[in-house]
Amino acid sequence: MRIFLIGYMGCGKSTLGRRLAADMGIQFIDMDSYIEERNYKTVPQIFAEEGEAEFRKKERKALEELTEFTDVVIATGGGAPCFFDNMELMNQSGVTVFLNIDPTILAGRLLKSKTERPLIKGKSREELIAFIHESLQKRSPFYEKAALQITKPDVETDTVIEQLKQIM
Repeated sequence: MRIFLIGYMGCGKSTLGRRLAADMGIQFIDMDSYIEERNYKTVPQIFAEEGEAEFRKKERKALEELTEFTDVVIATGGGAPCFFDNMELMNQSGVTVFLNIDPTILAGRLLKSKTERPLIKGKSREELIAFIHESLQKRSPFYEKAALQITKPDVETDTVIEQLKQIM
């Protein structure tokens, strides 16, 4: 079993992923951390030193490797589903779950986050909300290919597990 959590940065992929994996007794992998370990650099360093295009190639390679893992919950990077045929690869090799959270909630979470996020650095709350809206319009066609969609910001893992059982 392979579960891919997708959605915009700050939607809770890593938080839900850890809880889901623990509840199901399977492994959790954060794709950005996986990329950082493989490249001996943080995601912001890769963006700064090599650019987004190179990062997306590294992300694709990591995704290909992760599709070989079994009994795992994988929190993808927010942009991962939107490049190459990544969404198709995830749908073919596992179950995709889109955490579809309101942009205002996302902005609040991102502004409080201690994680460095190159794409939103230095934006005000209003600029961030507008940026998220615009980004989601571009990303929605990819995100909406997910097998399951969650719209509650603090969904219980039992609910997700029940919904996963229904589609597996």
